[in-house]
Amino acid sequence: MTPKRALERGLAHLDGFDEPRVELEQYPTPADLAANLLHLADLQGDLEGHNVVDLGAGTGILAIGAALAGAGRVVGVERDRDALAVARQNASRVEPAVSADWLCGDATRPPLCPDGPVTVVMNPPFGAQRGRRHADRAFLETAARIAGVSYSIHNVDSRDFVEAFAEDEGGTVTHAFAAVLDVERQFPFHEEETRALDVEVFRIEWGR
Repeated sequence: MTPKRALERGLAHLDGFDEPRVELEQYPTPADLAANLLHLADLQGDLEGHNVVDLGAGTGILAIGAALAGAGRVVGVERDRDALAVARQNASRVEPAVSADWLCGDATRPPLCPDGPVTVVMNPPFGAQRGRRHADRAFLETAARIAGVSYSIHNVDSRDFVEAFAEDEGGTVTHAFAAVLDVERQFPFHEEETRALDVEVFRIEWGR
């Protein structure tokens, strides 16, 4: 098992988005938050021997972290080709270098369903942009279709929504914890240099 602190150190220097797209809510996942999520997955036995699919992989931090923590096959699905290029570079820069498959496609319609047990990891869009409330629903729907278990990051006060959705799909929220996502100023409408967003992380067993 990879120690959480070592995992965080390994992810701390990965590159973020070169030109983040506001419509995709491209905010990088901090290394400490990624390490906490993946350490829980490791403790629960959801990485080793499992296919790990990162839905909306962005620049690859969750997929790369899963590979560093000893997951089986790792697949990152991302629609933004520029972000995928950064993810590939990041995967080659970590020590030791990791192997992952990077697929350009819509994470809500993944072009694959790996054989064997599947764990989904994801930091989906929160739906902060107008007209996109609960944009994370489509990502949860995909996780329910392809995964036995998923780990996902959501906006604060999402627990009722996530638990109700999981129950409707025959799943169960087994773990939940609060965290902070530090967002640096990257769009013109951001008024602060850094803003700490309260978020919630959920582990869901889907009963597949």
